[in-house]
Amino acid sequence: MTPTFDGRIPVAFGSRQDAQEGDVVLAGVLDGSPGHDLVAAPGHGAGCACCVARTPAAQALGHLFTQRTRGEVAFFRRVLVEGQELEAAVRAALQSDPVAAARFRIA
Repeated sequence: MTPTFDGRIPVAFGSRQDAQEGDVVLAGVLDGSPGHDLVAAPGHGAGCACCVARTPAAQALGHLFTQRTRGEVAFFRRVLVEGQELEAAVRAALQSDPVAAARFRIA
């Protein structure tokens, strides 16, 4: 068996006390505020994986990824999700959102 490398960012669930160096904590309530839905980019078909409406949890993960890529937040190696409601939303996003699943994985 050939070992493989998974470059996706791990997502763990717990409390702030579980945070380690290199972690970013995702906490709070995802309210689904309007104005964050993605729109189809030129050349993309309606309903393509990167253009469909995304859940608030998927949007939050996407925003974290973008901030990390642009250097707008300190580089992090893991996302720690705090709270049961948020945990359920993030788990669902990682199962149903192809963009979030391509960038993040459950640790």
